[in-house]
Amino acid sequence: MDRPKLAVWKFASCDGCQLSVLDCEDELLALSGAVQIAHFLELSSAVDDGPYDLSLVEGSITTAADVARIHRVRERSRTLVTIGACATAGGIQALRNFADVAEFTSMVYAHPEYIETLATSTAIAAHVPVDFELRGCPIDRRQLLEVITAFLAGRRPNIPNTSVCTECKRRGLTCVMVADGTPCLGPVTHSGCGALCPAQSRGCYGCFGPTTDPNIASLAGWLRTCGMSDDDIDRAFATFNVGAPVLAERHRREREP
Repeated sequence: MDRPKLAVWKFASCDGCQLSVLDCEDELLALSGAVQIAHFLELSSAVDDGPYDLSLVEGSITTAADVARIHRVRERSRTLVTIGACATAGGIQALRNFADVAEFTSMVYAHPEYIETLATSTAIAAHVPVDFELRGCPIDRRQLLEVITAFLAGRRPNIPNTSVCTECKRRGLTCVMVADGTPCLGPVTHSGCGALCPAQSRGCYGCFGPTTDPNIASLAGWLRTCGMSDDDIDRAFATFNVGAPVLAERHRREREP
């Protein structure tokens, strides 16, 4: 029986999530026996034109060419999974969504007239149907393997929709915000990293994006008690996942005169 075809695609991103795929190392060798890696330019220049059984998509949509290409990828993919903050929320480059992109390009490029870009950076799901979103900046390799394993087994990935606080509890960590007054986004951030930063006595930076229905206003109040100003709080939320709807709405509101 033919092995399922796996494709990995890059749009506007830093390649960090693709490197997380390569970081699987031994597991990747075993995976190559279960699937045919048909398109993964970070790994090999060999390309199969598809169609593909599973496509992993990294990066956000930032140009008209991106829009056309993601539609072609979707047409050739039976299952499409977005990986990382850029693909699921627009990435840190979504900060352009709240400013004048023409002003940005004129400041950065000597000849901005050669730059063809959209005014926004948006998630893949804003343009095509997505079967599953895997959060993170970058993604967690264990969660990635769970997604691929679930695909091969024909089941839904077992990725908990809980906060980083639950991971701290499972690891027996003392809350850095309560004990030390360290600002932390853990209460409103999707789990997946294994509470990496709190385990080092640092606050969560929100790499995995907001949980479902996060209480942003309540956490902002706690961050003020930790000594953060309103500008500091806005900057803390306006990073990897600023394009996520709940964070984008807050950022726009904070910027209103």
